[in-house]
Amino acid sequence: MRYLLIGWLTFISAGCSVPLKQPAVHDFGLPASAATQGRASITVNAPTWLWDNRIRYRLLFASPSQVRFYGLDRWIASPPELLEQLLAAGGKAMDYALIVRLQDFEQQFDASDRARVMLRFSVEAYSGNKKIDAQEFNLQQTTKTPDAAGAINGFTDLAQQAAGKIQDWLAGLPDRRE
Repeated sequence: MRYLLIGWLTFISAGCSVPLKQPAVHDFGLPASAATQGRASITVNAPTWLWDNRIRYRLLFASPSQVRFYGLDRWIASPPELLEQLLAAGGKAMDYALIVRLQDFEQQFDASDRARVMLRFSVEAYSGNKKIDAQEFNLQQTTKTPDAAGAINGFTDLAQQAAGKIQDWLAGLPDRRE
């Protein structure tokens, strides 16, 4: 009995000295160019639940109304902040003030081995105080892997796609500022 107690205490004390794994923090990668940063006026709004740095997902096949979070992976900032930074850094064609309304930003599992990332938002373009146009965007793609790494890579791709689609949309607006 005494040896069992000593063994158990040794196991507990050894377990306490093992450092806990800290969450890894992620962003959307390095901006394409920081030279234009600050030139574009961009505001990203989002519902309250999107203003934290946790990476969220849903198991549609098991519990579609439950939102879950990865424990060992986080964004370095909230998704609205990361998207705003990305759009401002790559604002070559952004001659307008933009208001982006982020509505959906999560990974969804259709099955345990199949997931996709969703990014849904709308954009309003303003010239001075005049609203020029508005556009809805709904982007999604299957993740390469059904896990946190797949979500991070998928969201990075979707954020880059979003920036490109916004710039394409702005380039097609008829009333561009000088």
